[in-house]
Amino acid sequence: MTRLSVNINKIALIRNARGSNFPDLLKVAQDCESFGAEGITVHPRPDERHVKFSDIPLLKQVVQTEFNIEGYPSEEFIKMVCDNAPKQVTLVPDPPGALTSSEGWDTLKYRQELKDISTEFKKHNIRVSIFVDPSLGMVEGAKETGTDRIELYTGDYAHNYDINKEEAIAPFVSAAKLANKLDLGINAGHDLNLDNLHFFYLQIPKLLEVSIGHALVVDSLYYGLKNTIQIYKRLLTNY
Repeated sequence: MTRLSVNINKIALIRNARGSNFPDLLKVAQDCESFGAEGITVHPRPDERHVKFSDIPLLKQVVQTEFNIEGYPSEEFIKMVCDNAPKQVTLVPDPPGALTSSEGWDTLKYRQELKDISTEFKKHNIRVSIFVDPSLGMVEGAKETGTDRIELYTGDYAHNYDINKEEAIAPFVSAAKLANKLDLGINAGHDLNLDNLHFFYLQIPKLLEVSIGHALVVDSLYYGLKNTIQIYKRLLTNY
């Protein structure tokens, strides 16, 4: 079964726009779970324009499914994750001012750094996932870091899906097959949506989890949050 983790960053962005607690981020997280989400993802950035660092311990108290914190492994981020011990941490190579994630790690160049960070998180029984591009070399490098999983960065897949979906998915299939061979779990995320998710799911062997935020929140403006989560979950089945 492929799990759906709902990224609630954009809910936090709406909340922050008015300087109050509306919508209530904790309630939305709980509602997402009650509507069928099998995980909650957050990405606290240094400028706190989305989820704030102060939200993390509060979310840890209420999230009953899988809590996944993603972000760039700064000293502040590492301490925050270790202090709150989510089920999973996802490491992304975003610089501090990045608008959104745009690429995976160079797991060869940063192998030792990622290995040291992964070791620290595992001391706190936190599963580690590393954001990577669908490159065989980067997948092999990820294995050397000691990570438990990789998260395939799907931005390029989403961008090229309408042009030629078979070509768009090909490198992801190759990367997934290698990850399976290396006993690396596979997550995926970025720009997956109602149009391209089902095809991705069908093609990627042993896909464990997808993290979806922006598209899901936008779709919920039209279909409602509960209905939207159910639609996305259905796309993660063989019908």
